[in-house]
Amino acid sequence: MLLTRASEYALLSLDIIQASSKPQGAEQLATQLNIPKSFLAKILQTLAKKGILESKKGAHGGFIMAKKSNEVTVAEIILAAEGKAPAIFDCSQYAETCPNGAIGTCNISPFLANFQYKIDTFLRELTLEDILK
Repeated sequence: MLLTRASEYALLSLDIIQASSKPQGAEQLATQLNIPKSFLAKILQTLAKKGILESKKGAHGGFIMAKKSNEVTVAEIILAAEGKAPAIFDCSQYAETCPNGAIGTCNISPFLANFQYKIDTFLRELTLEDILK
């Protein structure tokens, strides 16, 4: 699955943010999680743009949840953090060397499509609350 540190950092940050009663700053989160502040700040801004977080400005600013944890799906989080939906296998990168000549025409294409569908469905049904229990 094409998930990177961005998804991991998003989930770790959301765990802390949803458990807090006050806004959490990017610098504070980066220090607590021991991850690069600039990278985390970009992820948090993207989560805010996608409506998962809300950004509060000012001396006591930071990020708070824009939705309840049971209203945010893992699919939403991954899409926001990665900038694209997770793909089990991306045939397009092998298009020129594919022995079948066309993407989606090999014998395992139906399996890959079914597998992707099941993963997509699972991630759309799985909420932030589910994984933090």
